[in-house]
Amino acid sequence: MPLQRRIPKRGFTNRFKKRYSIVNVGDLARFEAGSEVGIQQLMDVGLVRKLQDGIKLLGEGEIGHALTVQVHKASESAVNKVQAAGGRIELIPSPERK
Repeated sequence: MPLQRRIPKRGFTNRFKKRYSIVNVGDLARFEAGSEVGIQQLMDVGLVRKLQDGIKLLGEGEIGHALTVQVHKASESAVNKVQAAGGRIELIPSPERK
């Protein structure tokens, strides 16, 4: 029997799955109060290395000052934490796939 038929086949890889670069709310504490944080600022400080299908903000950690954050997606807990600190989140459209 050929080798490709003897080896078990497992799993499935979805070619259309969106992969987001993850940033946590606690990571935003390094930015100055009142500043605007976008894609380029996140790349400059090294929080995002490669922009895949966008940037998603997750609610892990705490932030103590107001920021304006521009991301592609954000979890509900992240939105609540940023707004509780006096900041706001602006959702921007996702980049086009090639």
